[in-house]
Amino acid sequence: MNITLASTSRSLPATNPLAAKAVLKNQKAARDFEAMLLTPVLDSLQKTFAGDAEDTKTPGASDYRAMATQALAQSIAARGGIGIAKLILRHLQPPKVSG
Repeated sequence: MNITLASTSRSLPATNPLAAKAVLKNQKAARDFEAMLLTPVLDSLQKTFAGDAEDTKTPGASDYRAMATQALAQSIAARGGIGIAKLILRHLQPPKVSG
């Protein structure tokens, strides 16, 4: 089974629809997990470069900033991220049996 994370092309098993559904579910889970790992990293970077801006005093600004950071992390993970999702998917593949 060859699995790619590209959003436009996916290699899915054509013979078994249940296996194809499982592959898609695993891909989504791997991307979501990678996004969860990227979110605190991106949040730290954002805080480092933001400095002491006026919008920090605005009510709800931190909530919007957190949502933006999470959306950025999900977007990065959906486009291949830093490779964590790919490693997870490789681990989830069934073992190849020779013969």
